[in-house]
Amino acid sequence: MRIISLTSFFVFILSTILFSGEKAPQKIVDLANSKLVAHGSNAVIVEAVKAQNSKGVSLAKIKEQDEKWKATAGVVDYMKAIMTSECGKYLSKIQKSEKYYAEIFVMDNQGANVAMTDKTSDYWQGDEAKFTESFKGGKGGVHISDVEFDDSSQAYLVQVSVPVKDNGKVIGAITFGIDVDLVK
Repeated sequence: MRIISLTSFFVFILSTILFSGEKAPQKIVDLANSKLVAHGSNAVIVEAVKAQNSKGVSLAKIKEQDEKWKATAGVVDYMKAIMTSECGKYLSKIQKSEKYYAEIFVMDNQGANVAMTDKTSDYWQGDEAKFTESFKGGKGGVHISDVEFDDSSQAYLVQVSVPVKDNGKVIGAITFGIDVDLVK
């Protein structure tokens, strides 16, 4: 029994070394630039981001919330609230529409979570490429991460982030965790 476990462990480590850090396949790039970018102009998503942006929350408050978020085990009420909001429910519908969606979350103009399908590891994404490259200081862009093994889903994922736009103006971003093996 121990030999099988040890063998499984080495296979896992080897596959992680071989596939992590690999560039996203063309099918993911095509998906990002067609279907996924279109979600960035969806009215439900746009309205949720506009509402959050209008609150004028300071970056200091966002970072304070981020520390609280990271220190909190499980999913608590303030996290559930953004999962069950109108936008959170809409994201869940998107997630259920295709097997390859591992997670989806929306960020405001500072990179703070607005809505999500699953708990993210942190509340503030503003210092990460998924936000900085898709928001681009209000210019917008598509960001596609390298393929990485995701412990929570036990799958190889690519994070695709696209701008959220209101009448052509970039107001936030949305990230899709895509299971590479399930995209046809």
